Amino acid sequence: MSSTRQMSSLPVPGATLYYRLEGSGPLLLISQSGEGDADRTVDLVPHLTDAFTVLTYDRRGLSRSRLAEPGRTTSLTEHAEDVHRLLAAVTDEPALMLGCSLGAVIGLHLAVRHPGQVSTLVAHEPVAPRLLPAADRVRHEAELVGLRELYRGAGLAVALSEVARSLGIDPVRQETEADLTPQPMDGRRRANFGYFLEHDVLAAARDTLDPAALAGSTTRILAAVGATTPATVFDHGCATALAEVLGTGIHTFPGGHNGNTTHPHAYATRLRSLLTTP
Repeated sequence: MSSTRQMSSLPVPGATLYYRLEGSGPLLLISQSGEGDADRTVDLVPHLTDAFTVLTYDRRGLSRSRLAEPGRTTSLTEHAEDVHRLLAAVTDEPALMLGCSLGAVIGLHLAVRHPGQVSTLVAHEPVAPRLLPAADRVRHEAELVGLRELYRGAGLAVALSEVARSLGIDPVRQETEADLTPQPMDGRRRANFGYFLEHDVLAAARDTLDPAALAGSTTRILAAVGATTPATVFDHGCATALAEVLGTGIHTFPGGHNGNTTHPHAYATRLRSLLTTP
């Protein structure tokens, strides 16, 4: 692809998706975690655009991606179909993909449902209980539902504190690279977090991902974890289980669960290395 910078929207069943294209080279889709919209990658993308055309988007329900039915919970298979339609609208060639947490699960569904659209998927700490043994799966599905109930009963601040704890994140002592773009907890981010806790957390708990189908996908799937994510936390366990399902190793990235935002330069360097190595 030639160098490009484009912001646009795409009508899909039940929603309109906002997306952004920037850079030149093979298409790289980034599907973010939590409340992450296209703006969440503001520090990561500039380290990638010399080698890739980077596609970022607002997941339906977040920021500029409007819903036809705002109170309805979107399943992760529907989120994957959104990505399927988005990729089909911008390219007719297989894309590369980075999926982080919830975005990683969307990528896994895409690899099962539309494997020809994604040549390589880096799945960073997927929030995917169905990858786990039955007892662990049930426990962590309950944990996700509990986060939603905590948000409903105690509010956003308390729920976010529990989310950070469950992901092994210490916001006070978390190390970061220098000169990151400030991302204050403004009204947009609060609304996005609220939507995530009310709807996307429930979608993750109710997900129907078939682990056995992943091993048969033609998509090259790379399971990844953050270097500082404790091995005891849920998403680290999911990434480890994914590697076991695939019969592959696990790839370590700088930072923790949100290394793409706390260590964007080092994270981009690691990502480029993986995506350009057969």
